[in-house]
Amino acid sequence: MTERGRAALHRDEVSFTVGPSALHWQDGAMTLDFDEISLPWPTRQLLPKRIRGSVTVRPKAVTDQVYDIDANGLHRWWPIAPEADITVSSSESEWRGHGYMDCNWGTRGLEDDFHHWDWSRGTLADGRPVILYDTHRRDGSNGLIALKFDEDGHAIPFDAPPVTKVKRGFWGVSRAMAVDSGHTASVEKTLEDGPFYTRSIINTRLMGQDARMMHESFSGDRFGSRIVKRMLPFRMPRRR
Repeated sequence: MTERGRAALHRDEVSFTVGPSALHWQDGAMTLDFDEISLPWPTRQLLPKRIRGSVTVRPKAVTDQVYDIDANGLHRWWPIAPEADITVSSSESEWRGHGYMDCNWGTRGLEDDFHHWDWSRGTLADGRPVILYDTHRRDGSNGLIALKFDEDGHAIPFDAPPVTKVKRGFWGVSRAMAVDSGHTASVEKTLEDGPFYTRSIINTRLMGQDARMMHESFSGDRFGSRIVKRMLPFRMPRRR
């Protein structure tokens, strides 16, 4: 990703363009066409190089409910497509599988209102999507959204089991996962490990079923630090 200035941005009801890359919605699917320069050090290549391709997300159902993730409605979350078919075609690879689409927005910085959160999305053994969103806020309150979804995308709240800590990543960001009593949650693979954020695959047990979850941990405390703020442009270049 590259951050760009206002002049590189355009959007309308069905598209969103930033520089040479764009999202557009057509015939019940969202397509991302990207044309970017990849950095050498995160991908272990010798020199920067251009990477082009597309990602098509075709939701099996689109939800219509938005959730507050803080106590005052300043931060909101929409699980747009709990389950979707995904196709990736690029100069580097071809891939087809299943996935998920959501969005967050708010009127204040995340670091202003959250100590940390754990979010996860996965599929139960019976094939139903399930999502957990566990927030720990600066006002002292906590919030846990636990949802499972039917074939039509209707959200069904459920009582999540207790949360347990799992192994931290290299940068020490805490990770936690709900798991049924008498069972354990374990990290299968860490996909991204940074100073304020980790993304992992975690295996757990929910509602009496095995669940393989895509999991993220976000530390607002870390994200708000001056050192981390100064590191961000190295991971996400900025063009003014």
